[in-house]
Amino acid sequence: MPVPRLSARPIDPRGPRVVAAVTTVVLATVLLTGSTFGARLLLAQAVVFALGTVDRSPYALAFRLFVRPRLAPPTELEDPRPVRFAQAVGLVFALAALLGVAAGSGLLAVAATAAALSAAFLNAAFGVCLGCELYLLTRRARGGRVEQRPQSPSPTHRTEVSA
Repeated sequence: MPVPRLSARPIDPRGPRVVAAVTTVVLATVLLTGSTFGARLLLAQAVVFALGTVDRSPYALAFRLFVRPRLAPPTELEDPRPVRFAQAVGLVFALAALLGVAAGSGLLAVAATAAALSAAFLNAAFGVCLGCELYLLTRRARGGRVEQRPQSPSPTHRTEVSA
């Protein structure tokens, strides 16, 4: 059996769930407040998503500095590529919502924000990362094999194996 190839810096699989929880709170606040404050908060979240695509998310940094030291070491680490892809998907939805705000389309703004909020909530509450699953589907469609680790407690704990 081939050895799974992880990117240079594997991540603690609990981190993305904490990041998703913070994102859930931020996006719920955007929907609840609306107006100028909500638009500014949405812009800030878009920046966080953009930084997350290059492993520079401030939420992930806060997890590494303040939460992870208080937890037991993880039993396994995970490949960050699906998580980065999920951050890019979140960025697309945040940009669509910002476009809706700029164009005066409240429906687009609310729908795109609600979609991103739903995905973040699913990850935070149940460990189901829709963006990660989309990443795995696109890898399979392009011919790359994806193998699930036998002891993974969550569907997002998968490792890509090169063909």
